[in-house]
Formats: sequence, C-alpha cells, structure tokens
Amino acid sequence: MKPHLVCHMITSLDGRLHPSGWSRSPDGTRAEWSGIYERLHETLDGDGWIVGRVTMAEMAKGKPHPPAEAGEVERRRHLPVRGAASYAIALDRGGKLHFDGATLGGDPVVVLLGRDVPDSHLAELAADGIGYLVSEGAELDLAALLTEIGRELGIRRLLLEGGANANGAFFAAGLVDEVSLLLCPALDGRTGVSTIVEAGPAGLADKVELSLISCEASGHGTLHLRYAVTSA
Repeated sequence: MKPHLVCHMITSLDGRLHPSGWSRSPDGTRAEWSGIYERLHETLDGDGWIVGRVTMAEMAKGKPHPPAEAGEVERRRHLPVRGAASYAIALDRGGKLHFDGATLGGDPVVVLLGRDVPDSHLAELAADGIGYLVSEGAELDLAALLTEIGRELGIRRLLLEGGANANGAFFAAGLVDEVSLLLCPALDGRTGVSTIVEAGPAGLADKVELSLISCEASGHGTLHLRYAVTSA
C-alpha cells in the first residue's frame, strides 16, 4: 500500500508559491509565517517529505562528482539507510541533482530516478551514501515508486511539499490523500509566477474533489486549512 500522502504547502491569498514576492502585513513577517509552516510540518507526523527536482536543487548544493571508476552499480534499487525516523525524498527523472552529503536536516536522502539515468550518476549517489530507486520507465511511475518506498522503508505517511509541477503530477495521478495549507495574509500579484499546484493545460478540474476537514487560525494572521482529497 502506498503511503498516505499529505500535500503540505504555504501560500499567499492568491495561491503563489514564493514568499520573496509577497506583500507585507502588520500581522506577521515572512519569517514568522515560515516558522509556523515548519511547526505544522512537525505536527503532521510524516515519516518523510518529498519534493520535486527544482525545489530540492535549492537545498542540494553539490556539484557533479562521479567516481573516477564507477564499476558495477545497482540499477534498480540502492537503499543504504533503513529504519530512519524521517527521509528526504526527491524526484529527479534525469539525474540532475548533486549532493554534498547523505542527509538533509538529518534526514537520509533518497532520490527517485527515471530509467535512463546513467551509471555514473548512480555511482555518485551510492558513493555519497544516498539512496535511490530507478523507475522501470523513462518517466517516473509515481504510484509504483510510492508503493516501493512504503514497502522498503516503512514509510506510511509522507508530506508532499512542492514545487508546483511535482504537486500537480501527484494530484493528476490521483495519489494525494490530503491537503494541509497555510494561508498567509499576503498577495503576490505578479504574472508568470508559480502557484502551489500546476498540472499543465488539462488542469485538475475533472480529476480531484476536496472536502474540508478543519480550518484553524495559526497566528500572525494565518489560517491552517486541511482538506480530504478524493479522485473524481
């Protein structure tokens, strides 16, 4: 069974993703809102968190450093750390991410890769102590990969935390079970700026249905909204 997937995001009133472009409020600062978001992250009791390549690239600052001699690599699965309290998981179909260490914030890193990723990149990840799973197809089979990390790593509850395209892909695939949204008293208003969910020209109008679980004031002018998600 796949993990219970909670899309946990922070947003302005107009649904924008990047706090750097938000307006100010006398009720709180961007730093205070981010602090509330992180506190809610902890209360959601995830066994790990998952983000897309672009979001992970903001945290993974490494440069390419494949081993001089890759040797034989495990093409399908390499999971050196099991039983961790939490995992940092990234989608990286083409093998573009590079890391300076095996953990982020103390959480062991696991990368979900497309079939055509080169052996040299897998060897780099393995040498860094980073886990990976390789999809059987060129594109990521999100349902199969979620089921596999649930089975292999004991992940029962996973927090999906962006970016927009990664979130949209999971929603479009019918894999999101819940939304946890911190709504902040700010507006962005810029054109061409990512929203918290983007699912291409087809969108999500006929694919998901949301029903309210709870709405709570969370301080500094914010609201914490939770919704159950079902496939339409």
